[in-house]
Amino acid sequence: MSSTFPPAPSDKKELEASGAFTPKFDAHGLVTAVITDIKDGELLMVAHMNAQALTLTLETGIAHYYSRSRDKIWKKGETSGNLQTVQEIRVDCDQDAIWLKVSVAGHDATCHTGRRSCFYRTVSLQDGKAVTTITDDTRHFDPEETYGSQPGKE
Repeated sequence: MSSTFPPAPSDKKELEASGAFTPKFDAHGLVTAVITDIKDGELLMVAHMNAQALTLTLETGIAHYYSRSRDKIWKKGETSGNLQTVQEIRVDCDQDAIWLKVSVAGHDATCHTGRRSCFYRTVSLQDGKAVTTITDDTRHFDPEETYGSQPGKE
């Protein structure tokens, strides 16, 4: 499979039906990917994929993303051992968002902080200001040991 996908059909009914997978990439060549755990539906992370990352994911069954901060493809879990094996890929009605249902190897953690999910904080108003509160402080691995001086580089 190449890193190119066919153009979206001009007919909305055709786009929304079964048939060609025609992801709608944004102006930067990216599509949003929402990642959940296949076992319990826990939201693990949100990332971006370019055509190459999406192609690698489809071909290998291992989740690949595009890192905007590093401007390169990243195989999730390659450093930590927490590889994400894709069990199912869904696409929304206009094909501009992808949903990956994955199983996570290794420590069963997705976040570079060592937590299971990147969504470990809640947001609320306190004294008229938005603040975050950690609601899951369980670390499944030590980020310092795993990444050394490069935390968050997974």
